[in-house]
Amino acid sequence: MKLPGTGTRLRTAAALALLPLLALTALTACGSGGTDRTTEAGAQASPAPTDDPVAAVRTVESVVALLPAGVRKTGTLRIGSSTGSPPGAYYPNGQDKPPAGQDIDIADAVAKVLGIRLERQDASFETILPALGSGKYDVGTGNFGVTAERLKTVDFVTYINDGQGFAVKKGSTVLKTRVGDLTELCGLTIGTGAGTTFEATLTARKGVCAEAGKEPYDVKVYSENGATLTALQQGRIDVVMSTINGLRHQAAQPAAQTTFLGEYHRLDVGFAFKKGSPLTAAFQAAVNELIKDGTYARILKKWGTTASAIEASRINPPEHR
Repeated sequence: MKLPGTGTRLRTAAALALLPLLALTALTACGSGGTDRTTEAGAQASPAPTDDPVAAVRTVESVVALLPAGVRKTGTLRIGSSTGSPPGAYYPNGQDKPPAGQDIDIADAVAKVLGIRLERQDASFETILPALGSGKYDVGTGNFGVTAERLKTVDFVTYINDGQGFAVKKGSTVLKTRVGDLTELCGLTIGTGAGTTFEATLTARKGVCAEAGKEPYDVKVYSENGATLTALQQGRIDVVMSTINGLRHQAAQPAAQTTFLGEYHRLDVGFAFKKGSPLTAAFQAAVNELIKDGTYARILKKWGTTASAIEASRINPPEHR
């Protein structure tokens, strides 16, 4: 898991420089993290499914009534969207074409239930949550995991259950099985995304190796998913920590040459809002409407993320422990 100005132009130039490699190997977006455009090239290896479960979604007036009067009048909301790579959100046909992915479909379906239009703006993952507080966006998406720390400043409306996992380069012997404890990473170099729950977890638990009498692990943080994958392929990092769904999807692409090591920690994932937002009840009701009418299940089936389905949307659930 992921937006324009001078910084974006520079990142786009970097993406073009990496095109030969990225066209074959796109790193998954950090669901609870993620970055920006470099995965666009890699997304060429992962064409979007053609079915369109969002097309049949209709406006539900009882849910529309939950929106603030001002939103009902304007009919639009600004959404900051972290568009990194499949299955969450990516550009399968190039940056000049519409994005696709599970997060895109769910957001578009919610908007149809609410009878509103989303003004989508691409943004780098780590900038979206602060921008909610400043009022730049009304809502944010980027596979944001619900954590106790984030709940201090952000409201969430959940729509899937994803979380944290690990992957290595295919053929690597540094890790052969699922990581159940971070001490298994001692002595290794882990790559992950900036501003993600992965970075926070690795930083907060960095002392576990010393406590176990082992060599500490090293953390390399990247602002672009493509850079993380390049580092893995070139041997500059030993393992990647990212989203369960993203890493699983990536490993299923033969050209990626990665091996998914399984789940480490599950997290609820949701739409993000500034604290105290009046939009949460309407978004929760819209997600639950999609669950009830079967659209939700069809979207997850389309993107191969059925294992992340939730039974009902919640507002600000506690972090999974």
